Amino acid sequence: MQALKETNFHFPNQTGFYRGKVRDVYYFKDKLAMVATDRISAFDVVLPRAIPYKGQVLNQIAASFLKATADVVPNWVISHPAPNVTIGKQCDTFKVEMVIRGYLAGHAWREYSAGKRTLCGVTMPEGLKENDPFPEPIITPTTKAAEGHDEDISREEILRQGIVSEQDYLQIEAYTRALFKRGTELAAARGLILVDTKYEFGKADGKIYVIDEIHTPDSSRFFYAEGYQARQDAGQPQRQLSKEFVRQWLIENGFQGKEGQQVPEMTDAKVTEISQRYIELYEQLLGEKFIPQDYASQPHSLQESIAANIF
Repeated sequence: MQALKETNFHFPNQTGFYRGKVRDVYYFKDKLAMVATDRISAFDVVLPRAIPYKGQVLNQIAASFLKATADVVPNWVISHPAPNVTIGKQCDTFKVEMVIRGYLAGHAWREYSAGKRTLCGVTMPEGLKENDPFPEPIITPTTKAAEGHDEDISREEILRQGIVSEQDYLQIEAYTRALFKRGTELAAARGLILVDTKYEFGKADGKIYVIDEIHTPDSSRFFYAEGYQARQDAGQPQRQLSKEFVRQWLIENGFQGKEGQQVPEMTDAKVTEISQRYIELYEQLLGEKFIPQDYASQPHSLQESIAANIF
């Protein structure tokens, strides 16, 4: 199976380029083109093999949710000219990621189970089990690292260090809660629970926008609503839609991104399985059939198509 691992375009009017863990970003005078590649990362490490159609899945899910929340929070999108390309406003990015959690899961649970009751300056109640809801959603920001691991940080420390001004921080906090509320409603309509997610924000011409992706399986965790309470009562794992299944596979094979650890072998069968899981995520989240783009017999054909849609 073909996969889009990276792009290396050079456009005549291009002013810059940035390669993230998953996205290749091409900068122009006042806008940018973001290409969602098929790279996959976990524990802040890009895994050695790309996952067919993953980029298209992420880009189209994000496009759908950005459109569905545009009346709540302004977003950066100008157009989606290709299945894995978004053209948008170029913003000055705030150097924090706004993580919001409605349930005790993932990183929060790992910290909680280690005995910690404060996360990013927010107190977590005693007596919770894994995947229990918080009394109300909590915001647990992280620094946005250009390389390496993002780090937990408190609201107070963000303001103390001047990473974001107080006025802007209060606005992106309010936007985070508004997006999470709408995302929760949209998920419920699909029989899902939005467990936790993260948002990124930027500023252009004095206005704050939500940027990048929202409510994708890479940035969010969803549980199936049906049977949630019964599974909690029985102490059983929740059925979920997220990238957590990749993280769990890595953990089970001795990898958590720590020094000296090796990524387990990604066989063709494992790559195909992950690809199929991403397609399942798409169809469950959006309630529509996934139509894969044609990678054709040669990967450069897709590259040419992407380039033509950007320039």
